[in-house]
This record gives sequence, structure tokens and C-alpha cells, in this order.
Amino acid sequence: MAHSTTDHAAFGASVNPIRRFLGRIGEFLVSLSFAHGRVRQVQALQAMSDEQLKQLGLARRDIVSHVFRDVYWM
Repeated sequence: MAHSTTDHAAFGASVNPIRRFLGRIGEFLVSLSFAHGRVRQVQALQAMSDEQLKQLGLARRDIVSHVFRDVYWM
């Protein structure tokens, strides 16, 4: 009889505090890059005319909630 598992310490959370700290910094930098892209998308949509937004099915007041729809709900 053999017993196997996919839960192995080598693949779990790191117990090394320096490695955890650096991992958090990496996560923060990734979130910043996503936020920067979203801000640029909001700016691009804000630069459009109301008619162009209407063709996209958006109202000006809904731009931010549209761009960040997967992050929060308004």
C-alpha cells in the first residue's frame, strides 16, 4: 500500500521572513502595475465625448465602476 499527497512543505508558504517580505513587495508592485493600467484606461474613457461613450454603452458617471468592476461594486 502506498500513500501519496500533493500537500508538500516545499510548495507551501515560506517560513523564511525575508522571503515572505520580498514576496509581499512583489505582490505590491504587481498591484501597482495593474492600477496604473486601469488609471490610464479611465483617462482614455474620460477623454471621449459623451456620444462615443454612448456608443460603448457607458455613461460618464459609470466609467470608474466599469474599469474597476472586478475589484469592487458600487
